[in-house]
Amino acid sequence: MTADAGAARWSKEPLAKPFFVATVVTGSFLLFLTQPMVGRMALPRVGGAPAVWNSAMLVYQALLLGGYAYAHWLGRLRPRRQAGLHLALFAVAALWLPIGLNSAVPSHQLSPVLWVPWFLISSIGPLFFIVSAQAPLMQRWYALESSRGEPYALYAASNLGSFAGLVSYPLLAEPLLSLEQQSALWTAGYALLVLLVVGCALTIPAQSVEALAAATSPAPSRRRVLHWILLAAIPSGLMLSTTTHLTTDIVAMPLLWVLPLGLYLLSFVIAFANGRAASSFITQLAPLVILIAGGLTFTQQSNQPLFSATLGLSLLFVVAVTLHAEMYRLRPAADRLTGFYLTMSIGGVLGGAFCAIAAPVIFDWAYEHPLLIVAAAFLIPQRSFLRRIEALWASPRLGRSLSLWVPAIAVTISLAGDRHFLPQVPSALSIGATILIGLLAVFAIGQRAVFAACVAALMMSFGGWSTLHESLQPFRTRSYFGIYSVGTSSDKTARMLTHGTTIHGLQNVIPGMEEEPTSYYTRGSGVGRVMASAELLFGPGAHIGVVGLGTGTLACYSKPGQSWTFFEIDPAMVKIATDPSRFSFMSRCGRDARIILGDARIRLAAHPPTSLDILAVDAFSSDAVPMHLLTREALAVYARVLRPDGILMMHISNRYLDLEPVLAAGARAGGWEAAVLAHNKSARYLNDHPSVWVAMTRDKQTMEDLIAVSGAPKSWKKLQERPGFPGWTDDHASILPLLQGLSFR
Repeated sequence: MTADAGAARWSKEPLAKPFFVATVVTGSFLLFLTQPMVGRMALPRVGGAPAVWNSAMLVYQALLLGGYAYAHWLGRLRPRRQAGLHLALFAVAALWLPIGLNSAVPSHQLSPVLWVPWFLISSIGPLFFIVSAQAPLMQRWYALESSRGEPYALYAASNLGSFAGLVSYPLLAEPLLSLEQQSALWTAGYALLVLLVVGCALTIPAQSVEALAAATSPAPSRRRVLHWILLAAIPSGLMLSTTTHLTTDIVAMPLLWVLPLGLYLLSFVIAFANGRAASSFITQLAPLVILIAGGLTFTQQSNQPLFSATLGLSLLFVVAVTLHAEMYRLRPAADRLTGFYLTMSIGGVLGGAFCAIAAPVIFDWAYEHPLLIVAAAFLIPQRSFLRRIEALWASPRLGRSLSLWVPAIAVTISLAGDRHFLPQVPSALSIGATILIGLLAVFAIGQRAVFAACVAALMMSFGGWSTLHESLQPFRTRSYFGIYSVGTSSDKTARMLTHGTTIHGLQNVIPGMEEEPTSYYTRGSGVGRVMASAELLFGPGAHIGVVGLGTGTLACYSKPGQSWTFFEIDPAMVKIATDPSRFSFMSRCGRDARIILGDARIRLAAHPPTSLDILAVDAFSSDAVPMHLLTREALAVYARVLRPDGILMMHISNRYLDLEPVLAAGARAGGWEAAVLAHNKSARYLNDHPSVWVAMTRDKQTMEDLIAVSGAPKSWKKLQERPGFPGWTDDHASILPLLQGLSFR
């Protein structure tokens, strides 16, 4: 090496590590800022159901796989060509700037399972693809100089950047910036990333610039590659299944989806760190955490949501750290680095596809969640806690017998543990059965297959058998938008429809009371009083629209001569509401009602103007009103379809959000008169539920008439604005200022 070359290398080398760390952190920050930002942009067109988020995650994982495959292929070229081609593709992808969505509108005839991925890929695919390549490619460039040390540590920094991008969106970007400003900020970050990539390229050692890349270490075996894929697929799938499990079966709390993804990202930070103490400690605890938290998967956990959510998130984090740490332990040499990350990405896509695409088609309940936990129990590294127990399993003859009898005993006695399935079993015997299964599982730690079987048996004893039995009945339906169950109320007076933890409708089963409106729609509720007064307000031929079909309860306010139209996004809900064996509101009261499938906001925008007298918006995803149905733009859509003196009824009952300020700000901006009626449960109405309904109209006289004829003039209160709160628009909305009473009761 000449003196000049040595001096050049000396001047660049101190900058190498800062440049590479900054590049992978910036790239990962942009990636995970993209995910919630684009999801927020897409909300008016794709909705906000958990399945939509899972579909979006699958798209991101597929694009990540493409980026990793590209980085793996690029690594075969000479470094100078790698840098030139990579920067050229950065310039091509810049044609999609500023980042945003195309103008496509979903067809109600095309399944969202297909439409949502196509929509997202066509909108952000090139940008996400090129940015996603940074983590493996920069590590490959970093490793061109052997004296720099372990390149895999950069992956921990990459995931730290991912975590920062994820949490900064709901906490900073969404509350403080409009979508247009967020897009501009992302574009600036993209420009910074390009400059950092140029800086990294300039630090490539001179002797390596034209060197042809060649792997010198042995290629991994097919079995090892398959093992990597499984180790990556289980945490990826479990992250999505935990999101669905938490947001529908435990607590439909806003922002909860951030936690599973955030913990998933943090698991890489710990698993790929140079220090191994934290990951080793978590790996040792993993069997016990899976046994305790995983064993309760089938239990009804909505009564203690904070405890249940903590267990579920802890389980995800421990499994993800353990399996990712095992991947790190089995990592190849640096010359095989990009192939390793490509394999990891394949596993991530497979896990995501299983939860987002296959599971909703195969299962009627979220069975993917316990299946992934059992798979994790099989894959985690484990050793027996006692040498004497380990010696028993090591005995050839005794070990074979134990491998057969321990799972058989555990599965058999699990039947006695589930008293919902076998109620005749004494409670003491049921408790004893679950304790014995737990002891057998502890005894089996170190024997992967036996331990996994015992974990499965413990799950079955805590409600698994009864859940399977319900799947054999025709009263549970799963669709892209959720899992709906039809059951009987605890006092046996009503049949009820639930979506996750939230009741979406009740019908009395007492003879003569079947057509009486119930739950949030009783005659004492805001919507009940308005619907009962429709003839007085608009004459005998009133035109009434309802967003959200539910069980069809509101149809029983219809009268001869009126025209009723329901807007429903989920075909599965239509099947439930129109099946008299489940609910008979529609067959009894709404035989002449029209049902329009598709996203209500899009379908209403195409509806004839001034064609409705009353429009009730009652769309919920579990406990949450979709944000895109509450913005000023949404109110403008409703105003267009209503007569000038028409009435808009908005259902805003919510356990965690105070939505009154949203509508108050929207009413002021749109020139609406608004009043709210908070109805408390009353003994006057059978199966009554508390509800909050807001009435809005652009005609002051109509509001006065509504309050006068409703039968409860003192119950209506003027909608109060919150000082300094601007309301929601499609471009700027945040739920943080509206969070209330997170008591988890």
